Amino acid sequence: MHSTLRAAQQATRRAVSTASAARTLTIGLIPADGIGREVIPAARRVLEALPGAVMPARLRFVDLDAGFEHFQKHGVALPEETLAALKSDCDGALFGAVSSPSHKVAGYSSPIVGLRKQMDLYANVRPVVSGAAATASGERRAIDMLIIRENTECLYVKQEEQHDGPGGKYAVAKRVISERASRRAGEMAFAMALQRDAMRRQLPEAERAWKGRPKVTVVHKSNVLSVTDGLWRETVRGVHAANAAYASGVDVEEQLVDSMVYRMFREPEAFDVVVAPNMYGDIISDGAAALVGSLGLVPSANVGDSFVVGEP
Repeated sequence: MHSTLRAAQQATRRAVSTASAARTLTIGLIPADGIGREVIPAARRVLEALPGAVMPARLRFVDLDAGFEHFQKHGVALPEETLAALKSDCDGALFGAVSSPSHKVAGYSSPIVGLRKQMDLYANVRPVVSGAAATASGERRAIDMLIIRENTECLYVKQEEQHDGPGGKYAVAKRVISERASRRAGEMAFAMALQRDAMRRQLPEAERAWKGRPKVTVVHKSNVLSVTDGLWRETVRGVHAANAAYASGVDVEEQLVDSMVYRMFREPEAFDVVVAPNMYGDIISDGAAALVGSLGLVPSANVGDSFVVGEP
């Protein structure tokens, strides 16, 4: 079975190995809007300050354009020149922030959503870690949770229509869940669960926030959305059942998305790796950031088989 995580790891190792041999690693910098213009230059200074033992390759940076302000000036939020540079010149990229409007603007679509689709960055990977997070129950708990969000479909295919009806206007949004996207997200989640377990075993048990067997929690709402979320649930569980290493080495459980949110704020220490469709994953991962302080304190990576874009 194709392992998306192993492919991503191999691609990263090849890029770093090639860059080390040539002494150059090319990173695309996309500040985009607002705070991104402060965050990305600061991130560059941090990377440039890394010692050679951590970053043996020389770093080369390419400044690239995208964002709502770029759309207002030029009529395009994600220029073809930016995509071409990422595909041909860059080993990875950092994206700052985008100030997408909450109302419909003709011709505009989010550049980060477009970037995920164009570069096939099918998983958003967000660790949420704290030695003593304040929970809704008033207690402080250690958290070591990884949220894997499917990154390319669900309601974020942005296929919406508005119509006039007998009772006035009504709007319809199309939701897409496919076996392919669900399988890739599930593969990432189970492979990461095993990888995290291997990393934990290098630490004394007293220093591990998660002390049990590797576990993946599959989030869905198939009691209501039996067709779309049903396909998601069955496909992700099928990845577990079909792979002997996952079936024997990783526990799997399910959570309805509403109870997932409730439990995450009450007992976040109950979760190891969480995998969810795009919209649920968006809400869960942003909400989980509140457990450790704010969105500014959780890293995020948009991951594909051959390219990674980091975000604050």
